[in-house]
Amino acid sequence: MIAVLRGEVAVRRTDHVVILCESVGYRAAVSAETLRHVPAVGEQVTLHAHLIVRDDALVLFGFHSEQERDLFLMLLSVQAVGPKVALAVLSGGPVRELIAALAAGDAARFQAVPGIGKRTAERIIVELREKVVVTSDGRVGPGTPIVARRGSGPRALARDGLLELGYAPGEAEELLRDAEGDSAEELIAHALRVARAG
Repeated sequence: MIAVLRGEVAVRRTDHVVILCESVGYRAAVSAETLRHVPAVGEQVTLHAHLIVRDDALVLFGFHSEQERDLFLMLLSVQAVGPKVALAVLSGGPVRELIAALAAGDAARFQAVPGIGKRTAERIIVELREKVVVTSDGRVGPGTPIVARRGSGPRALARDGLLELGYAPGEAEELLRDAEGDSAEELIAHALRVARAG
C-alpha cells in the first residue's frame, strides 16, 4: 500500500498532481483543498496517499493531511459515495469545517456538493456524525483526531435527540455529561431537567 508520496511536483492540474519520487512519477487525484497546499512545479511536497485497486486500474489519491485522508475513507464507507464524490466533498472546504458540519448535522453543506442530493447528504450526516470527535464547546479543536466511535447506544441516540430539539452539539454533550439512565428517553429527560434548572 502506498501511504505517503514525497518528492518534486512534476505536474499540477485542477484535479490531480504528479509527484516525482526517485525518477518515478506518481499521479494522484486530489481535492481542491489539497491542491491549495501543493506548491508550484519543481518544488518539494509530501502528500498522504490512498490506493484503490480496481479490476481495470490502480487509482492513487493524494491528501494534504492524514485527517483529510481519514475523512475520505469515512466518506467512502457511505452508500452511494464513491471516490469522485468524496473528493468533491473534500473540495468544499477545510477538513475542520467539514467535520464541524458533520457534527452539527448541516446536510445543506453536503447537498451543495455536485453529485450529492438530499438523500445522500442526509445519509452522510446520519452515518458519519457519530464517527468524529468534537470538543465540549461543539468545535473541532486543533490536533483533534478523527476517530470512529463505536455503536449507537442510548447516549448517542440521546445526543441525536437533543440535536433534533435544536441544541448545539456542545450544549447536547454538556447536558448529557452527568446524565443517568438506561435508555435514550431517560437520558433526554434528565438532560432537559438540567437545561430547565440551568
